[in-house]
This record gives sequence, C-alpha cells and structure tokens, in this order.
Amino acid sequence: MIGIIVKIIEKDLQKDFVKVIPTSEDDLWHLYNVIYKGDEVYAYSSRALKSNRELSRPKSAERVSAFMGVKVEYVGWDKFLGRLRVHGLICHAPDNIPTGDHHTISISLNKPVTIVKKEWSKHLLNRLEKSTKTEKSIIIVSIDDESFAVAQTKQYGVDTKIEERIKIPGKRNPELRKKVTIEYFKRVLQSINQIWLFTHSPIILLGVGFIKNNFATFLLKEAPEIAKSVADIKSVNTGGTAGISEALRSGVLLKASNKLRVIEETEIIEEIMKRLGKEEHTVLYGITLVKNAVKQGAVERIVIADTLLRESFEDNRLQLDQLMKQVEQQKGSVSIVSTEHEGGTKLLSLGGIVALLRFPIYSL
Repeated sequence: MIGIIVKIIEKDLQKDFVKVIPTSEDDLWHLYNVIYKGDEVYAYSSRALKSNRELSRPKSAERVSAFMGVKVEYVGWDKFLGRLRVHGLICHAPDNIPTGDHHTISISLNKPVTIVKKEWSKHLLNRLEKSTKTEKSIIIVSIDDESFAVAQTKQYGVDTKIEERIKIPGKRNPELRKKVTIEYFKRVLQSINQIWLFTHSPIILLGVGFIKNNFATFLLKEAPEIAKSVADIKSVNTGGTAGISEALRSGVLLKASNKLRVIEETEIIEEIMKRLGKEEHTVLYGITLVKNAVKQGAVERIVIADTLLRESFEDNRLQLDQLMKQVEQQKGSVSIVSTEHEGGTKLLSLGGIVALLRFPIYSL
C-alpha cells in the first residue's frame, strides 16, 4: 500500500497553526506524536445537545455537527481500531454549544484538522514534512516448522496481523508430514492473501532451513501472482514474530525496505547497543549526561523516544526542544524513535534519550 500520508493544506507559523488532512492510519500515528497537551485542535465534530424544553423527555438530546475547537488535555490513539481522539475543554463552538465544557474530537481520515501551538518546534514540522512523502509498506512472512507470522510494516513499526503455531510431524512419517505441511502452507497463503489483495505490497519471506524455500516453491505453483511480489528470501534462526524481530535487528530487511522508517530507527538503536557493548565512550544516555555532551558540542546525533516528548510536562518538553535546537545548531542531527517496536523499547530502557558523540567523553 502506498500511503499518500498527511497532506499539509495550509501553514501559517506567524499565526502558529498548521492545517492537515490525514489519509491513512499511519497519519493518525504522526498526529498522535504532534498534538500535545495545551495545544488547540479544530475540526468538525458532533455533540449531543440536551433539550431544555419542559415537555421533553429526561436526558433527551439532539446530536449536531459543528466546527469546534478544544484546548487539548489528552490524546488517545488506538492503532487496532485506527482511531485518534483528542479530549479537552471547548474553546471554540457555535453559540448553542457552551465553551469550557469537556469534549472529544475524533480525528477522521480525509477530513481536515487544524493544530495550533504556542510554538512549532523544528522536529515537529520536519515530522509533518517527511510524512507527506510516500512510503510503500512491506508484507513480512516469517516461517518455520513450528510457527508462522504475517506482518505489515507501518511508519510506527511492524504490525503483526496473524501468528499461529503448528507442529509438523517428523520425517519418520513422510506421508502425514507431507499432508500436514501442505495444509500448513495453505493457511500461511490464506493469511498473506488477506493483506496482499488490498495492497499488492512486496513480500519478504523469512525462515529457517529448507521450509522457507519449500514455501516459496509452493507459492509459485499455487499463487503465481503473489509469488511475483516476493522481493527477497532471507534466513533467520526462528519463525514467527521472533524471526521478524531478528531480521530487523540484523539488517537483512534493508535491501527490500528502501529505508522504511522502522528500519532506519532500528539501525540507529543497534548502533547505540553496539557502542555500549564495546564500552566505547562515544555514546551517553540519560538526560543529565546528554545535556553535558550538548554543552560541549560533542553530539553528532541525539536520539529521543517519542513517548518522552509526548508524555512530558510542558517545562520538560521545552527543555528537550531546546536540546534538539542546540544539537541542530551544532550541525548534529535529531532522531525521534517510535516506542511501538523493539528498538524503541530498548531506548526507553536507557531513559529514552541517548547521544551519539563526535568524540569520546570520559565521565563517571
């Protein structure tokens, strides 16, 4: 699936607003990481208006649709339902809707939404600009003789659509083994087909030993059109989601990925872990040490977990914004990593903020 991603239809930084149209579920994730507590969000929304008429039934209400704005208190993203909800106090509404009341705006696909901030940080604008570029998702199939998983890459990580376990009989019973294997392959094909029919995305086939090659041969015979979409076949040490995680860490998905966001982020985290494993002094983690490194102009790249920005209090977030500005002024780069994949989880275990350094800093 080629995502058209967030369309920026209007931007006026002097008035502190950006107006966008989300066109895919990935867009909702980007907006989830852009909209902060204290922002104002404007969009068409529906609200139940209770009747004041004496003859009306108790709690009777008329639902109306109107252009409304809320002062954001909380943003919720449900990746399984593909839904983004912005909750806050009404700051703009027609006269028949009281301001100051609590309200939730559901951000819908293909409907405009306006975001107003006190100040638009460079990393947020960069995020929106990058999200306007197309990115083709990949279907990843990981298979061995005990389990398989079918997943699809998203900009926030890898979304596992199905994972099942099975036990193929041993070689002592070749007839039963062959029969069960064919049924197993049919189940895997059916799972792939549920995604591929809608996306026609390239497929990366991961697996252990001969089973991945046997499945590729099965695809050629049973589903030649899907077989044409197989962009690469790679070996991993296990099937299922564990095999997908291994492939992300080891970099075997790079050839077909064309630098998908999740691949880039995983590469950055693996570089951090490699330097830490070698006990190099060109990597520091934790806010205090990172601040010190920035003051010394030593930071080549600052890496921050998206939750650290999204869930911080405003004062802490402003400090992080200032750190990122300093790094960019020093010709360094900034990477915001999603915590929806394994790499982001590793980053959180390091405090959510890491600095890769131009030169070693030796400190206690």
